[in-house]
Amino acid sequence: MVQLVVELIDPQPGHSVYDPTCGSGGMLVESAHHVSRFPNGTLMGKPNVLLYGQEKNLGTWAIAKLNLYLHNMHAAIERGDTLVEPKHLDGDFLKTFDRVIANPPFSAKSWWTPLELSNENEQDGNKKPKAPNYKQVSDPFGRLSYGIPPRSYADFAFAQHMLASLKADGRMGIILPHGVLFRSGEEGKIREGLLFGTDASSGNQQGDLIEAIIGLPSALFYNTGIPACVLVLNKNKPHDLKGKVIIIDASRDYLEGKAQNSLRSEDISRIVSTHKAAFENQTEVDHYCRVVQLEEIRSNDGNLNVARYIDNGKTEEAVDVAATLEQLFALSAEEAQIDARLNVYLVELGLLETEV
Repeated sequence: MVQLVVELIDPQPGHSVYDPTCGSGGMLVESAHHVSRFPNGTLMGKPNVLLYGQEKNLGTWAIAKLNLYLHNMHAAIERGDTLVEPKHLDGDFLKTFDRVIANPPFSAKSWWTPLELSNENEQDGNKKPKAPNYKQVSDPFGRLSYGIPPRSYADFAFAQHMLASLKADGRMGIILPHGVLFRSGEEGKIREGLLFGTDASSGNQQGDLIEAIIGLPSALFYNTGIPACVLVLNKNKPHDLKGKVIIIDASRDYLEGKAQNSLRSEDISRIVSTHKAAFENQTEVDHYCRVVQLEEIRSNDGNLNVARYIDNGKTEEAVDVAATLEQLFALSAEEAQIDARLNVYLVELGLLETEV
């Protein structure tokens, strides 16, 4: 999975790469390895790339720093909750990067800031505390410009943080649960904003940001069996791809395991090469990849469920109704004969009385 997302966003020598939920640093390490394979990909014996990350968990943060050190890579790894307190700043603003990459926790709950939570839980005499109202969340960095995600689904909160951390010509890749492609409500509004932009009441935010959607198999992660997807967002899509979204259905290509499925090297290569051909030449592959116009997506109310756009190629077997009914009648007659013979045996054994 890490290799797949890195190859999709394709960081280049001299780029800055940021992972806001970096875990043990695997995506940053893979990004550096990717860059080092290019001409001018190394500088003074180290990958020619600037690495940045943030991790909430103390132990995991320490492992990330050690991981980068053992790989002889310098990285600025900060500790803290990215949504509550982003640490990579330029003054009072978010620092921006050439590439942003992440595999955030799926559908994290209660993601709004502790400060907002404490403000909303004010006591009123002896009454119970007020329930927190996540829709009143205010963000000093303006990251939630496309909408405030539901309190139980932080997926688009992380995605909007990443988008706000992206340079004007940058590209980002994020692994999310498949539900972000079709859930309605506030998430539907956010998705439509990313696709079609927003009106003046929502700040006239830029649309046409989704470059690609890759539908993945289920059970790729230990902690969940639900299918995932990769969203690639691009603030500077090439002219021939404007007004279009690459959609790839890679859900059927994987190695099945007892507890967890995995992508094989050939599965990753197929996704990456198909995406590259679609990105550069709008090439499509039957039952696997389409380059879909935004008008078609709008006609589906912004629903990006992969199955709406790609036929998996499976054809239903035609049923001969007459032959099936004939077979059922024959089986029914055979069953009656068996029951009659069984009753004879039961009578002979004295287990069934004969009717007078």
